[in-house]
Amino acid sequence: MSAASSRHNGAVAAIATYTFWGLMPIYFKLLDTIPAPELLAWRIICSMPICLAIIALQRQWPALGAMLRNRAVVLRLVISAALTATNSLIFFIAVVTGHVLATSLGYYIMPLINVLIGTVFLHEKLSRVQWTAVVLAATGIALLAFGELDMLLVATALGVTYALYGFVRKVTPVGALEGVTIETGASLIPALAVVGWYAWTGSGAGGGSSITADWQTAVLLMIGGLFTAIPLLLFGYAARRLTLSAMGFAQFITPSIGFLLGHFLWGEPLDAARTGCFVLIWTALALFTWDMLQGTRLNSHTKTPA
Repeated sequence: MSAASSRHNGAVAAIATYTFWGLMPIYFKLLDTIPAPELLAWRIICSMPICLAIIALQRQWPALGAMLRNRAVVLRLVISAALTATNSLIFFIAVVTGHVLATSLGYYIMPLINVLIGTVFLHEKLSRVQWTAVVLAATGIALLAFGELDMLLVATALGVTYALYGFVRKVTPVGALEGVTIETGASLIPALAVVGWYAWTGSGAGGGSSITADWQTAVLLMIGGLFTAIPLLLFGYAARRLTLSAMGFAQFITPSIGFLLGHFLWGEPLDAARTGCFVLIWTALALFTWDMLQGTRLNSHTKTPA
């Protein structure tokens, strides 16, 4: 596969991932009666069979075994599993308590952290236009943070944990499928312990009215495995093919969808500061994308024929 094709496929995977994640609050709202730690645990448990089934269908057992024998890779994936679990838990709590716009702020902050990590640690270069986009995005976030200081802690925690997750996956030499499978496996025992604790205390999905009696909740929890595994597979695929900075700016799709859902579907207020942030962020995204496309065309025109 050529470098251009690899970047194109990575871009498609990134867009699909972030659109999927942008719509996820709808799913979590349907399960807002389940405690956030238990919901996260069920998602992990239901994801494991899906990952193993895909491994079997694609006959990736040798590749998975090779990664499991690599202690450095496994250690990094344990760290990335902890980061994504922490991020998901914060996200669940924010959504079910009516702070979808706070999650949007967090995921608006995250691309700027990605750019910082990419330029400082991975020596990625940004053009002047792309730096202009960064400044515009930072200005938009400053506007939003100024009016929503009470949400800044949650937003910062979301942005930092997922930016660090993206960085760890970027520097870990593992395929998307094997990586997600090992991450899920690393989280499985804690997840089973959480579900067992809620079942024992009778305070979770299995308490009070049995979950088996509520077949709709049971189905939604099982579907959560797909909703967890598929976007993580796409994310891992995209992260290995795009720069961290490009991944960061594509990520603006998720919080923008969250902004629209929070305001139009659940009635969270969209004041002048939030509107200004929305406009500045999307202007920054348009600039960054345009500059990347210009660079791609320039490279294709100047490439010497074989």
